[in-house]
Amino acid sequence: MIEVLRLGHRISRDKRISTHVALVARTFGASRLYYTGQKDGEMESSVCKIVSKFGGDFSVEHVKDFKKLFLGKKIVHLTMYGDDFSKYVGKIKGNVLVVVGGEKVPGEIYSLSDYNLGVGNQPHSEVAALAVFLDHFNKFKFPKFKGKLNVVPNIKGKKIFKKE
Repeated sequence: MIEVLRLGHRISRDKRISTHVALVARTFGASRLYYTGQKDGEMESSVCKIVSKFGGDFSVEHVKDFKKLFLGKKIVHLTMYGDDFSKYVGKIKGNVLVVVGGEKVPGEIYSLSDYNLGVGNQPHSEVAALAVFLDHFNKFKFPKFKGKLNVVPNIKGKKIFKKE
């Protein structure tokens, strides 16, 4: 099982980024996004609408005490300061909680995590880091979703199959 924790959501600043973190988490095989910071019903609703249309078993949950989530899981903190993720990604097994930052990440995250891993060791988006990590973690395989809407892969154009 893979879950994702997004730290420090700020409604005015992070609405799209947190939504994209959730959508990437879902597309790349996570079952849930937890987030701290400001509770954002609009962001939660937006993600739930997409899940309802495109399928899958994915949920979003606001949490106040993220430390409770760490029990019984391998904690993978994605940070530009971490060791090269590619050295470890194939060794991580079991229930995994991937942590990505928002506002300043509390220092204790570094000591509480089993792995502090960097994707490129340069400043860039937590969305990109999450996508690259999960892609490698899942060995480049995506879950199959059965929703009301299904994208039909097409080399030229866009096509969506709509279930009646």
